[in-house]
Amino acid sequence: MSKFCFNAKIAPAALGPYSHAVVSGDLVFLSGQLGLDPATNALAPGGVEAETRQSLANISAILAEMGLSLSNVVKTTVFLRDMGDFARMNAVYAEFFPKDFPARSAVQAAALPKNGAVEIEVIVSGAAIADAVAARRVSE
Repeated sequence: MSKFCFNAKIAPAALGPYSHAVVSGDLVFLSGQLGLDPATNALAPGGVEAETRQSLANISAILAEMGLSLSNVVKTTVFLRDMGDFARMNAVYAEFFPKDFPARSAVQAAALPKNGAVEIEVIVSGAAIADAVAARRVSE
């Protein structure tokens, strides 16, 4: 099975040696996204709500650049600095996933990069992936 590594042009730069996304077969694994503003690489001001919104906007942008969308997401993992922020994160999360919810795990992490309040990673599955990857490779 082949592996295709993808780095989006419009998402925050990676904070280490990893790809924004890796495509393997009919799955796409997105690396965790903090609530970083792509223009400044700084955390979105405003706490967990703003960081959740920015994290999911970054995920949406990466997927869009791949020819995919949040509707293709089958699983998310949410890492919270403080589980006490769960309800506030969840309210923003629901704006991005209003129906046909993906499976989800949410855990409290001892610490997140840049002292972020939230980091979200997703897995995407479906037939649209092969077409999107093929189109992306042709345009490069």
